[in-house]
Amino acid sequence: MNFSIDAQTLEELNLLGKFRHGSVYSMFNQVKTRGGEQLLDNMFRTPLTNAVAIVERSSIFRFFQQADTVFPFDAKEISTMREYLDADSGSNVLITLAGTLVKKWLAALTRNDQYKKIVQGLQATIVTLNKCYAFLDTIHSPTGPYADRISTIRELLSDKRLEKLSHTDIYKALPFKTIASYDHVLKGELREQMEAVLAFIYEVDVNIAVSNVARARGFVYARAWPAEKNILSATGLYHPAIKNAVGNDLSMNGDSNVLFLTGANMAGKSTWMKSLGIAMYLAHIGFPVAATGMDFSVREGLYSSINVADNISLGYSHFYAEVMRVKQAADATASGKRLMLMFDELFKGTNVKDAYDGTLAVTEAFAGYRECLFIISTHIIEVAEALKSHDNIHFVYMPTVMDGVHPRYTYQLQKGVTADRQGMMIIRNEGILELIEG
Repeated sequence: MNFSIDAQTLEELNLLGKFRHGSVYSMFNQVKTRGGEQLLDNMFRTPLTNAVAIVERSSIFRFFQQADTVFPFDAKEISTMREYLDADSGSNVLITLAGTLVKKWLAALTRNDQYKKIVQGLQATIVTLNKCYAFLDTIHSPTGPYADRISTIRELLSDKRLEKLSHTDIYKALPFKTIASYDHVLKGELREQMEAVLAFIYEVDVNIAVSNVARARGFVYARAWPAEKNILSATGLYHPAIKNAVGNDLSMNGDSNVLFLTGANMAGKSTWMKSLGIAMYLAHIGFPVAATGMDFSVREGLYSSINVADNISLGYSHFYAEVMRVKQAADATASGKRLMLMFDELFKGTNVKDAYDGTLAVTEAFAGYRECLFIISTHIIEVAEALKSHDNIHFVYMPTVMDGVHPRYTYQLQKGVTADRQGMMIIRNEGILELIEG
């Protein structure tokens, strides 16, 4: 089953985008090769929904992190090898031989560089294969999570034709017959094996890049559980893109599947919700998360409503855009999927009375879907009192500490409902009334 996530959620959590400032993808995009980048991109765009598959991928990343391996291949050589293998070759030895001879003649007569590219591509392939042999000798994993993959590549490289090729001295001029013979073997007889070698190199590139990020940033690998357990717990969870971010703990399950979050504006509610959404997404692709520990049941999708804007082209006001977003979430929830859904400041585009009634009604309705997990924040704290009769709603808040007349935010979750009301104090501190009256 595919993991459901829409464009707005991807945007709000800043998950994708190679060149997008602060994106989660750019944080992990430390790969060296183009093929590695394509593999990383595919992983990011296709979260897993099987706990066993997630655990397996995380175990491989952890294996490479413990091995502390340096990527041994040269990106330029890999690119040259890729271009060489993609170039046309004859369907049999004689045709390849004739084509190579023609290219050599053209090189001598017209300075055509096709023959030179063949030689360079062959050289890059030989160097890369030799580095692959050497790399495998440094990896010791007879029973580890990557053991089967390593065994497969070792068996592939044990082919006598490749072993003979690996002993070729690339610094000596080779007869064109030898070059043609190797060309036919690599692009014809061993084509699938060469593709498998490149795929292995791209995997190693991603595995080393992701494990290096985990080591450098102190991330951990979340433990995945089957969807039926319906749990989510984390310790020290924080936003991966914020320096010196404050970590928070969290525990949810089917008997406590709604987290009702209150706090003043600027207290950190939105940032913490984004932190949780990012962690859940990374956990579902088997990547390390910004926390000291995390366990989660596999979800079938992730849905957020944090930065809803009006839509001029459709004639939507801010409030109506919020209503449509909640309707989309309701449709997704009613589908029966096990989802995690996050709503920040429901119905802030309308008056306080309607926002109160709407937040209360929507929260009570969502609370009935115990197979889903909900995070709902608001600064309308009166809603919390009306929800206390629901045993599956858990209340937490982000406090505001007053240093005299100036608010200070700890960004540390506490149990209960906030009583903070500093709006007018902030207005007075900024001297707005004096400016108007003056």
